[in-house]
Amino acid sequence: MNERIAPEPSEQKISSKLVPFPVTSPVKDKPNPQRHWLVAGLASLLALAIAAATWWALAERSTIHYAAMPVAKGAVTRTVTATGTVNPELTIIVGTAVSGIIQELNCDYNTQVKKGQVCARIDPRPYQSIVDQNRANLAVAKAQLEKDKASLTYSKLALGRAATLVQTHAVSQDAFDSATSTYDQALAQIAFDEATIQQRQASLDAAQVNLDYANIVSPVDGTVVSRNVTMGQTVAASFQTPTLFLIATDLTKMEVDANVSESDIGGIKLGNKATFTVDAYPKRTFEGAVSQVRRSPQTVQNVVTYDIVIGVNNSDLTLMPGMTAASRIVVDQRKDVLRVPNQALRYVPSGLAGAVQPGQPQIWVLRDGQPMSIAVAAGLDDDSFTEITSGEVKPGDLVITAEQIATPKRVATPRLAR
Repeated sequence: MNERIAPEPSEQKISSKLVPFPVTSPVKDKPNPQRHWLVAGLASLLALAIAAATWWALAERSTIHYAAMPVAKGAVTRTVTATGTVNPELTIIVGTAVSGIIQELNCDYNTQVKKGQVCARIDPRPYQSIVDQNRANLAVAKAQLEKDKASLTYSKLALGRAATLVQTHAVSQDAFDSATSTYDQALAQIAFDEATIQQRQASLDAAQVNLDYANIVSPVDGTVVSRNVTMGQTVAASFQTPTLFLIATDLTKMEVDANVSESDIGGIKLGNKATFTVDAYPKRTFEGAVSQVRRSPQTVQNVVTYDIVIGVNNSDLTLMPGMTAASRIVVDQRKDVLRVPNQALRYVPSGLAGAVQPGQPQIWVLRDGQPMSIAVAAGLDDDSFTEITSGEVKPGDLVITAEQIATPKRVATPRLAR
């Protein structure tokens, strides 16, 4: 440090008149510690800046990983999905034409019936009494006919006598005319009696038909799949015939009634192969063919669908009426063709999304680890694969379906303590 030298007594007098001038000693200056701290701080800041720049450069460096699948040959199948119900090919509704009380019940669920077999019987007494009454009326009409025939015979004889006597003037002309009228009336009465007999016979036949309707018989050979009546139940057939039984003619032949939307119905034709599954057997796939395409539309909430029928063999009686079937109808199919995943035709490298021209199908293939664009011609496609009809691609090529940019995980930015 600089030390001030005390002035001599003689010099104190001079200093009172002159400007004081400091006199320093010739000792060397010592190092300043604040200067060293400043240099060290600047060096630390420079090192941190270099580290931060290096960290950001490494963080921004990305690696692209490609998801690729090998090109192979296989089948491309276009299908239409629809939901339907399994039903027998022919189901007969057995009802009743007359009203009454069920007196007998001979058929139940799963009963094997033959044509003409009585499944139920309605109490026949009311109809039997009507038959008896009409039969008696018919007998009365026939007896009346015999009586009138006898009258006709007598009238004919009386007319003959009157004709002989009128020639000899033994009877008057009026007596002859009266005999003629009586004979004509007898002939008309005979015709009337014959018509009455026919009328009474028709009434008897109608009553007999109603009596026969009291026996509920099976019209076909088959299996009872539904019974809607019980013993002692009263059935009324006044306005609509009630359904008593449902009889399936042949459960070994079933069909699926499926609803297809109007956008898909145009591609479905008779004979198209179809497969379907049911919830009861989720691991089994049933096969069939389209046997009918019904042209009657069904509109529900402005959605138009059409009913198609898929025939299926059920010789093992596995399928049951009423099961819900998820069906797939094969519209078109290509076998043993070159195919690629549908994602491959939609993939575009991230850096070339705006440079690719739309309209021309192309795929990207990995060649020597680098993506390469190849123009192709696409054929039939389904939900998974697309047929390739032309292009410089062969089986075994790795076609890119997607990419993933891998970025290293960033660490926390270091901060200086204030």
